[in-house]
Amino acid sequence: MMMMRARILAARLKLKQLLHDSSGVGAIEFAILFPILVMLYIGAFEITIGLSVSKRASRAAGSVADIVTQQQNVTKSTLTQISSVANAIFVPYNTTKMQIKLTGITIDASANPKVLWSWTNTSTTAPYTANSAVTGIPADMLKASSFLVRSELSIPYRLLAFSPAFLPGNLQTLTISRTYYYRQRQNDSIPCGDC
Repeated sequence: MMMMRARILAARLKLKQLLHDSSGVGAIEFAILFPILVMLYIGAFEITIGLSVSKRASRAAGSVADIVTQQQNVTKSTLTQISSVANAIFVPYNTTKMQIKLTGITIDASANPKVLWSWTNTSTTAPYTANSAVTGIPADMLKASSFLVRSELSIPYRLLAFSPAFLPGNLQTLTISRTYYYRQRQNDSIPCGDC
């Protein structure tokens, strides 16, 4: 009986020691927090790269439209050269699937916008049909008897750090799109001879 009581007291003493022992708490906390910290770091990295691509998309679409509006007339080869500015803005990012669509829009005396010419840098998207109606022009740009150049740029951005296990396939690539309207700088319009 004495021996049994001594063992019970020894077990209680060991249990008290274990309850007050904190030598492995740091390792357990680290094991719990490490995956969360890694995901926060990867998320911050993805957001930074994504914002950089988004800013470059805005800059490229605006720059291309701005250059076109400084011309007195354009051709397909001129537009191809001007669109190469967008590729330069996106360095070091991949631009193989970037789509640029430039459209000359004439607005008649009744403020009805129509396509004068349209050009695209890829064969996967067709340019707009000449004389077709145009929608989506901001109200402050819709001025009777005027001319606009619309620049539409879209580029797919593939998330770099997340593996397929984290996101479904349709969320691993985001399409960043920008549209800008600019007025011509010279003359009443900017004709395109072979568009």
